[in-house]
Amino acid sequence: MTEGAPAAGTPVARTGANSAWLDRSRAAVWHPCTQMKAHETLPLVPIARAEGVWLEDFDGRRILDAVSSWWVNLFGHGEPRIRAAIEAQLRELEHALLAGFTHRPAVELAERLSALAPGRLGHAFYASDGASATEIALKMSVHAWRNAGRPRKTRFASLAGSYHGETLGALSVTDVPLFRSAYAPLLLDNATVPVPDARLAVGGRTPADVARDAADALAAFLREHHETVAALIVEPLVQGASGMVMYDASYLVRARELCTHYGVHLIADEIMTGFGRTGTLFACDEAGVAPDLMLLSKGITGGFLPLACVLASDAIYGAFYDDDVARGFLHSHSYSGNPLACRAAIAVLDVFRDDDVIAANRAKASRWDAIAAPLASHPKVRDFRRRGMIIAFEVGTDRPDVARRAFAAGLERGILLRPIGRTVYFMPPYTLTDDEFARLCDRTREIVDLL
Repeated sequence: MTEGAPAAGTPVARTGANSAWLDRSRAAVWHPCTQMKAHETLPLVPIARAEGVWLEDFDGRRILDAVSSWWVNLFGHGEPRIRAAIEAQLRELEHALLAGFTHRPAVELAERLSALAPGRLGHAFYASDGASATEIALKMSVHAWRNAGRPRKTRFASLAGSYHGETLGALSVTDVPLFRSAYAPLLLDNATVPVPDARLAVGGRTPADVARDAADALAAFLREHHETVAALIVEPLVQGASGMVMYDASYLVRARELCTHYGVHLIADEIMTGFGRTGTLFACDEAGVAPDLMLLSKGITGGFLPLACVLASDAIYGAFYDDDVARGFLHSHSYSGNPLACRAAIAVLDVFRDDDVIAANRAKASRWDAIAAPLASHPKVRDFRRRGMIIAFEVGTDRPDVARRAFAAGLERGILLRPIGRTVYFMPPYTLTDDEFARLCDRTREIVDLL
């Protein structure tokens, strides 16, 4: 993932035990999503340990992780039940290839995800990260249509401003120029359709009106191009990397109807929205729709280990089930279905069940609305919005360096923010307390004052 690293700005103190690690990391590690030259003046933040919602550097300075370390640590850092599950699995099986072999964690996780997912998504294909999940889904869709005698269906449609990863296939359905432009000559020729951005609901229009217009545009596109379109891929309800764009669930309902009518697969990229972020276990649940393929990663292991999963419908799975090896889905990952990662994911599902996390989150988010009211009413805050446990707003300023300044000012105040352009967002661990959330809002108000 994805938002773009902060550029050079207010220096972070180089003190004590931190200093050596700053220099060594900058010299040896090519950091992701980062212009490395920026760290000449905005030093890296060395993290020695973490617990709960707090990161801690080598000098003992604590930083509140308001973005769940790129949206993965659902229950904070070091959740003991997930750690114990991994430790127990270490004593049994650390890894075995999943081609021609199987093991208990992979089977149990697949069964449980299938039982929880919307519709009949009974077939789990494992990978290691979100972009890989996107690649798998795109290949599955095109290959399934080819096996069904529809070889012309090789294109995809995605929403304007979409983000689905940064490998070449994933970038082909990503519409964020910062990530896409340099590689444009290498990318597939796909289409974008209008996004039903709820912020466009002005002049008496509602988010449902905006969703209807966007769905009408999708209908027109599919009416003309469905013979060559394999799938529509969407981030359901919230588009992350384009600035936490939120939209009405009615769009997903209509998109499902249109995809079914025109014979196009619906791919739901739940990599960010899945596992409770939007207020239901999966964002598709709120709309009551079932995709043909659903992509899962990020929070699936609670931040402990890399894992991704593509859940496929019976129809797509059946298109590959044949005596001919070439009609099989031959995509592979060496660490596919790693037992440690699968066991961590099972523990995550146990926490959701045992702690009734979805209900607890709804109650907490309702309390947070009142706590955040002073921030929402700040004169520089625009379009303050919340969907489940995701909170976002734009900063009303003409300054071009909002993300850099907010990141640096946040670190000075002991909070981790990674704004996307002028969009400031919170996506904290679900274990964040009301007092900690109030602290986050107070510090963020101070930062907005400076922008």
